[in-house]
Amino acid sequence: MIRTLLICLPALALAACGDAPAEEGPKRPTANEMKAALEKEGPKLAPPTRDLFAEKFAAACPDKKSVNNALCKAQGMGSHDFTCEYGLGDDEYMRFEGVLSEVDGEYQLLNPETVCAQEA
Repeated sequence: MIRTLLICLPALALAACGDAPAEEGPKRPTANEMKAALEKEGPKLAPPTRDLFAEKFAAACPDKKSVNNALCKAQGMGSHDFTCEYGLGDDEYMRFEGVLSEVDGEYQLLNPETVCAQEA
């Protein structure tokens, strides 16, 4: 008899737990709510391209060689700054680095004097 109770006791405990009312967790937003929240933030600039970086670099450093290749990566999720590695002239390697930041709805090269001072 005791053996039967010991065997059935865990099953009874599990059955009792299953009947408890489920607690509600935090409410998840619906797809429409998420879309509305994104639209409230306003339009964001597209990530900078090689051509955009080359244009900003040429404006900041007119006496340097032109940008041959560039790759810009966001500095973090939600960040308005992009770190761009680039190569100048005929160089196939991206040896230099600059930062583009969103300022007043457009990208600007941060610290142009430092970026322009990098040796080519």
